[in-house]
Amino acid sequence: MNFGISILFRAIPLLMGAVCLGLGLYVLAGGPDADHFVPGHVLISLTAICIALFTTAATIIRQLTHTYGPQWKIILPALGYAVALATIAWGLWLRGRSDAADAFVAGHVVFGVGLIATCVSTVATASVEFTLIPSNAAGRHEDGTPATAYGAGRGRVLVAVPVVATLVGGSWAAMLLTDPSVADHFVAGHVLMGLTAICSSLIALVATVVRQVRNRFDEAERWYWSWWVALMGSAIFLWGLVVLFGSDRPERIAPGCILLGLGMICFSIMSKVWLLASVWRRDFPLANRVPLIPVMTCLACLFFAAFLAEAAMTDANFQIPARVLTGLGAVCFTLFSIVSILEAGTSKQA
Repeated sequence: MNFGISILFRAIPLLMGAVCLGLGLYVLAGGPDADHFVPGHVLISLTAICIALFTTAATIIRQLTHTYGPQWKIILPALGYAVALATIAWGLWLRGRSDAADAFVAGHVVFGVGLIATCVSTVATASVEFTLIPSNAAGRHEDGTPATAYGAGRGRVLVAVPVVATLVGGSWAAMLLTDPSVADHFVAGHVLMGLTAICSSLIALVATVVRQVRNRFDEAERWYWSWWVALMGSAIFLWGLVVLFGSDRPERIAPGCILLGLGMICFSIMSKVWLLASVWRRDFPLANRVPLIPVMTCLACLFFAAFLAEAAMTDANFQIPARVLTGLGAVCFTLFSIVSILEAGTSKQA
């Protein structure tokens, strides 16, 4: 990977984070009503995911360019976790500051976004020995764990982080959905469940990275994790359609449309898991085409957001999902950067 490309791939997450932050602040400035308050806060919180993805990109690229000093093993993961935990705290603060429906929904969603950022930061932490993946792939399973790889205990802790995030988010969403007749519970519960599906998808990515770094990834699990993420993305996408077309209550529009966008993010994550599985000890000539998946999901989110923005001219219920889906498209494009880095790092020509 040459220097110019390495700068570009690190710049993309920061640029997309700036888009989310700038758009969120612009939306918030539009007024104190729910149509501005909720998407404004959600868009700003999506910046945390972009920063966490930047730490992942920087962690891998610095190893590929041989500029990864010991200090970066602390600085980059610490940055990701600090922003993620701040986002979780912000979501809890929003939830507790008022009983108003807009603060209730925004608080739960921002909290869920913080959980995702925590999981993404764990991907960065798991990737501190990323260069062992191509070297292990060139060897045999019987060679065992490299001496320079982190231990089994640390590997289990890393995988446990997205597992705990999934359990926390899923349990909270389930509690909200026990009373779906209340509009704010209905909206917050469904969106938080969609965010939890992304955390669940990131279990697969963290587990794949950990097991390949430790040379424990075997043939039996090659496609297991990819199918798991595909299942999460499909389930959330289909559930979004059920929410959207299953009733005529007006508050169904925002969570239904946003669930479709969250499904797109799951499919973007699947491209990373699928790529790592496809190139592990086998030739995969189409590896350099896999980064097109998050590009397509990004375009799907942005085009959908454009249609929703037009629909919002006659129905204000479409305003929130139109704005949020723009931010989800930015996250998908950030994932394009990460998949491209993974492809470059695992390529036999790298």
